[in-house]
Amino acid sequence: MINYHNRRFRSVSNSPTGEVSGETVFQYFQQDDLVWATYQGGSIRFGTLTGLVGPDGSLRFTYQHVNNQNELMTGHCKSTPDQLPDGRLRLSERWQWTSGTHAAGESVIEEIAD
Repeated sequence: MINYHNRRFRSVSNSPTGEVSGETVFQYFQQDDLVWATYQGGSIRFGTLTGLVGPDGSLRFTYQHVNNQNELMTGHCKSTPDQLPDGRLRLSERWQWTSGTHAAGESVIEEIAD
């Protein structure tokens, strides 16, 4: 099982209906199969996600954030991990809003090298 504890990620691509950008930084935490994160930057004032990591390292979670327009946005996501040649993780994500337009999209975030 992949351990996500204390890993930081940044968005490298997102669907046009998403709000996360390259300025958004995610800080992940993990205890057993429970995973949570905080994120902020770009058009996101502050957000959290809560979910579970599967035996294959994939993540299922819900997220919520307040954007720069002071809107409360919510959704759910499934992330599939890949290891980059330099050892960092890349997460390919399929998400859907449960607020606003209820649009779906895809994004990719990559671990930030220390």
